[in-house]
Amino acid sequence: MPADIVRAAVVQLLADEDTPRNIARAGELVQAAAVSGAELVVLPEKWNWWGPAAHTAVGAEALDGPSLTAARAWARELGVFLVAGSVLEAIGDGARAHNTSVLIAPDGRDLAIYRKVHLFDVSVEGREYRESDAVEPGDALALGDAAGLRVGLSVCYDLRFPELYRQLVASGATALAVPANFTKPTGAAHWDVLLRARAIEDQCFVLAAGQCGDHATGEGAWGHSMIIDPWGTVVAELPEGEGFACADLDIAEQARVRSAVPVLSHRRLP
Repeated sequence: MPADIVRAAVVQLLADEDTPRNIARAGELVQAAAVSGAELVVLPEKWNWWGPAAHTAVGAEALDGPSLTAARAWARELGVFLVAGSVLEAIGDGARAHNTSVLIAPDGRDLAIYRKVHLFDVSVEGREYRESDAVEPGDALALGDAAGLRVGLSVCYDLRFPELYRQLVASGATALAVPANFTKPTGAAHWDVLLRARAIEDQCFVLAAGQCGDHATGEGAWGHSMIIDPWGTVVAELPEGEGFACADLDIAEQARVRSAVPVLSHRRLP
């Protein structure tokens, strides 16, 4: 494959409270993506555990816990860069946590660690979501270099805050990772619109990996994991079901887009 082409994949799955099962399934899908030639793989938000906030102490782990330890092993064994979606990173006794995304190198090193800044405290179609009941927000951006791309990390609800992504681009991001678990109502209304907007306005590749199906908690996950190019074109998508979507990212074409429509250098703030 040419040096300026990077094959990337976004993994889609449905997690529950059975962490060993979730890890095994995620490992199968990461391996399948790597076999397809992916050099960079992105997992969804909370791919290793999904349950009610009251059970956070069960699902939360240290960064050297079994989930990220397994993810580092996959990166080493398969020789891929891996955005390990997000996991609940235990704080203290684990009753509270950070929602944390880690970019892992092919040698198993952590290249960037991001703790979700914007927490999902909303009311949608009569259902209340209170992420802050169990999660503490982070307070810093995170980027890492992977396969010729500079990857800016984010998680799910961050997608609604364009200033976060513009700051990532100001720090050199050429690709934006968006592990997520969008609800079905918000996904149907906003998911692809917001993802394409972030790609277009920041002239970045967007790698959005979602959960899919119905959780035991009664929450429905939208799925529709996708990869979008810097022109805003959806170049790969998995609408439903577990699996992965894969696409070749043309770094040279991104440079041409940024040169032809140089919005990033045209910005003028009052």
